[in-house]
Amino acid sequence: MTKNNHELSEEYEVIPLDDHSNFFYTFDLGLSAALISVGFSLVSLDHENLRKVQFVFRRGDGMDEVVDAYWANRLEVKARAFFDNMKMLKNRIYSE
Repeated sequence: MTKNNHELSEEYEVIPLDDHSNFFYTFDLGLSAALISVGFSLVSLDHENLRKVQFVFRRGDGMDEVVDAYWANRLEVKARAFFDNMKMLKNRIYSE
């Protein structure tokens, strides 16, 4: 069964590349795995730069504190979740 064009258009969301109030952008794989591990939603992978992938997250409450804790080496996440999310991100990078 195929979907009509109307149904397909509802599955995708256009994300402006400069909307920093609603979205958080990073090139860092470790930070991205950590954000997913604590429950933030990955919205998209931006492959516009041919040398690296930019991860796009929906901004949420407490996100800035989590990012700061990650860079200050104070963020604690479950090791297995972090590892699984790192593998998932790598799979998504190389499969798209």
